[in-house]
Amino acid sequence: MTAAMRPVIGAAQRSASYYTASLNDTTQYPTLQGQVSVDVVIIGGGFTGVASAVELAERGLKVAIVETHRIGWGASGRNGGQVTGSLSGDEAMRAQMRSRLGDEVDDFIWHLRWRGHGIIEQRVSKYAIDCDLKHGHLHAAMKPSHMTELRAFHDEAQRRGMGDQVSLLDEAAVRQHLDSPLYLGALKNTRNLHLHPLNLCLGEARAAHSLGALIYENSEVLEIVHGDRPAVITAFGRIDARQVLLAGDVYHKLEAKQLKGKIFPAMGGIVTTAPLGELARQINPHDLAVYDCRFVLDYYRLTGDGRLLFGGGANYSGRDSRDIAAELRPCIERTFPALKGVDIEFQWSCAMGIVMNRIPQLGKLSDNVWYCQGYSGHGIATSHIMG
Repeated sequence: MTAAMRPVIGAAQRSASYYTASLNDTTQYPTLQGQVSVDVVIIGGGFTGVASAVELAERGLKVAIVETHRIGWGASGRNGGQVTGSLSGDEAMRAQMRSRLGDEVDDFIWHLRWRGHGIIEQRVSKYAIDCDLKHGHLHAAMKPSHMTELRAFHDEAQRRGMGDQVSLLDEAAVRQHLDSPLYLGALKNTRNLHLHPLNLCLGEARAAHSLGALIYENSEVLEIVHGDRPAVITAFGRIDARQVLLAGDVYHKLEAKQLKGKIFPAMGGIVTTAPLGELARQINPHDLAVYDCRFVLDYYRLTGDGRLLFGGGANYSGRDSRDIAAELRPCIERTFPALKGVDIEFQWSCAMGIVMNRIPQLGKLSDNVWYCQGYSGHGIATSHIMG
């Protein structure tokens, strides 16, 4: 690890990940002490919390975020960094909404797929957030049935005017994009994004703060007070508000009576290699993010400094793997034989909030206390939509 890549002082509470080692905003927000009054208090400093805070602050509301650890401590600062149109729970959503929306449900879901992309791109541009934002993604097929799925999506995208952004690749064309023997074909999508999620989360927090939002770190919420004037209580303070948003996903134990069993954790592992130099251009010359069509899939991309960031697998025990690098190295070397024996410099885990039918959950615990959770591995775009 170079001196420039060493974790910054004060970042020890975040996971020992590549993202932590390469964050570009070292802001530390205070612990909540005393009593504060706002319009909306948000519990959780991940994407749901900061995206909602920006939205509300832009509308002139007084907002506070209360985070147990540090901004971006959970899945928002640990994930694979891919922003795709693979909307979690789309088929279940379609079945639920058809009775209300009729044939319009297909249009609604299609446009929902891409709404998060637009929000993120607009925020990055408006607030000059440095998060290695890039376009380009491959959805890769490993067997013929996967190609059938990709052709159907390609045809719909063509019908809906995305012909200049999507293309089907056969096996030979995939080999021009990836130095890998695994894939029979792929759908290339230049509308999809990939980025450094922790830097995006920190950048949006800074944007919210610049708009007047109050942000408190190291401030675990111990209780939510319901009623006409709800509040959240921490060890050293209290925030009274008109509305409360609980945005902690699987990283909190609040309101267990109503929320127990709604989502459950799945643990995924991610590693990052040492910088690859020219090998990076060899294995992925177009600098695309990739995931395959399997239910339990591998996903990967190149970082801004030319490392391979690779994630895969999932367990539903809620426990971390003992050796993520040992588990993922065979997957890396099978995907890219040229990387056999490559040094792995970072490994970390990410807990994802899984919903049985995969539809993200937005609801009320009481008249003015909301919860938002359950992105089932598609949280970057969806959390911004929900916010």
